[in-house]
Amino acid sequence: MIDHSAVAESRKPRSTQPVPVPQPVQGAQVVARIALLLRLVGRNPAGTPLAEIVRDSGLTRPTVHRLLTSLAAEGLLNHDAVSRTWHYGPEVFVMGTVAAARYPIEELARPSLVRLAEKTGESAFLSIRRGAETVCLLREEGSFPIRSFVLHEGVRFPLGVASAGIAIMAYLPDDEVDALLGDTAAFAARWGAAHSPASIRSNLESTRITGYAVNPGLILEGSWGMGAAIFDRAGRPAWALSLTGIEPRFKPERQKVLGQLLLDEASRITQALQQARRASDTI
Repeated sequence: MIDHSAVAESRKPRSTQPVPVPQPVQGAQVVARIALLLRLVGRNPAGTPLAEIVRDSGLTRPTVHRLLTSLAAEGLLNHDAVSRTWHYGPEVFVMGTVAAARYPIEELARPSLVRLAEKTGESAFLSIRRGAETVCLLREEGSFPIRSFVLHEGVRFPLGVASAGIAIMAYLPDDEVDALLGDTAAFAARWGAAHSPASIRSNLESTRITGYAVNPGLILEGSWGMGAAIFDRAGRPAWALSLTGIEPRFKPERQKVLGQLLLDEASRITQALQQARRASDTI
């Protein structure tokens, strides 16, 4: 069983020599903008309108339109003229298919999602950490007829907002948590007082005690979630399993049952990743 109370320690630098300041890379700004636009387009599988991309990117409308059109010409994006929305193009699918072989987490996680959905009746999800966010990768619907639709494939939340992000954030080093909670004004303005740094820290502490995170309807009233972290081969929290549903399905007595199921499956995946690492080291 993986010890979910362990927190990764920071490595000390091997040399005391000053680290040279990296020089700006020509075209880096364009690359950063393109990466941002691709992430924004991918947030909604149903498509993202131009106005929303412009708003959330902070770029001018002509700049966004020019970059999106260029990406579409390369097959990375598609534009739906009827709904006036932007979508991932076929080249993104090809890239993802090629990259999937290098990242076996989805293959390892799918059986766990199926078991969680079957045992609980709730919807089960796999999310990955990407920088300061979590991104939902996989979903398995449960049998209970009333569901929460806050989480779906492609949706992104900041670390500290949804149960998956809380579960991951709870096992990050303290200095990293402090950095993530640094821009308090913007964070509270977007997500409300329920996601103040103090509230998030309190939730992190509770998560470290139980091993699993609980989101008591903080994103959408009445929509609850629970999550448990999955650790990569270096022992860092890199993914999370989560369950979502309506509030009556997450009463305190049932939380313990759901939490243990999440921890068991997260531990199962973590151990499988560790075994894969040991196998590759012997080759």
